[in-house]
Amino acid sequence: MKISRRTTLAAALSLAVIGLAGCGKKEEAKPAEPAASASAPAAAKAGPLKVGFIYVGPVGDAGWTFAHDMGRKAVEAKFGDKVKTTFVENVPESAADAERVIRDLANQGNKIIFGTTFGYMEAMLKVAKDFPDVKFEHATGYKTADNLAQYDVRTYEGAYLAGVAAGKLSKSGKLGIVASVPIPEVLRNIDSFTLGARSINPKATTKVVWVNKWFDPGKEREAATTLIGQGVDVLMQNTDSAAVVQTAEEKGVLAFGWDSDMSKFGPKAHVAASTIDWGVYYTKRVGEVLDGQWKSGTTWWGLKENMIDLKYFNASLSDDMKKLIADKRQGVIDGSAPIWKGPIKDNTGKEVLGKDAVADDKFLHEINFYVDGVEGKIPG
Repeated sequence: MKISRRTTLAAALSLAVIGLAGCGKKEEAKPAEPAASASAPAAAKAGPLKVGFIYVGPVGDAGWTFAHDMGRKAVEAKFGDKVKTTFVENVPESAADAERVIRDLANQGNKIIFGTTFGYMEAMLKVAKDFPDVKFEHATGYKTADNLAQYDVRTYEGAYLAGVAAGKLSKSGKLGIVASVPIPEVLRNIDSFTLGARSINPKATTKVVWVNKWFDPGKEREAATTLIGQGVDVLMQNTDSAAVVQTAEEKGVLAFGWDSDMSKFGPKAHVAASTIDWGVYYTKRVGEVLDGQWKSGTTWWGLKENMIDLKYFNASLSDDMKKLIADKRQGVIDGSAPIWKGPIKDNTGKEVLGKDAVADDKFLHEINFYVDGVEGKIPG
């Protein structure tokens, strides 16, 4: 994971004539017939498009990487034997490790490569320069090149809907978030969750514990336990394992799954899951390579494009609650009720968005503050 946690050459997937036409003699005033060439092979069909994926965590993390791998499987399901996918999991964000794996995938003949976390950006940019005939796609970053595109999902929209539900369900008004790394993507999710909660309960507050890793079940569990000890009765996370939901189940509080359905890890605690469908994007982009239509650029999709949603609701949720969430969702989609509409203040009282002003994408990408209602300071 905006990931935040976040190529213009056409793909060569056409019939290739690998034999040379036979040469023939010409007679005067009469065109020559081509000589038969028994040794010339027939036109051969190119092999499947090779598609590579690089994951920061394990495919079984139940969160960010699991969701990306579901997207990879959606590519296989849609295109069948037209594609061959490969993935490498548990690749650290360090430049040397990431570059080695990305370069290896390019050398193996993958013609489009998806790097699925913010920390791969510089490595992908470097390798892309050395492989101009390969398309590279980087999740949650902000740099592009002729053969390097950037993509992201509006996870903050799912976080906002979770906040709406949390604001309605919390008895104490004290909410908690187990957070990964303090970058704009994560801050945007924390703030949007709080804005959602306070749209229902203006007195709701959010406590944050940072673990400074995307995937560390032990630290995630400790953070969740700390928050519960501080009186929090509803938890959200911006981390990749199911440890927060599991801890909530054990401690008798509520929690939201993140990136995928985590209900099996906490059947009673799991309210709903802010779920990403990466397959929406991956099938589109792989299809463009197959059709020779791929172009570099920046994509940021959300509720409107069915790439993020709050779903997998607990059976105990009332119809009124589901309708409330559905109404809020529709307001975001059609623009009648934007999440980020002023006046909005940060948690020091400074106005960050004026009255009736609606945040644009530039504003959202540069968020570096807690909104009013989030307690504490952002780590340096």
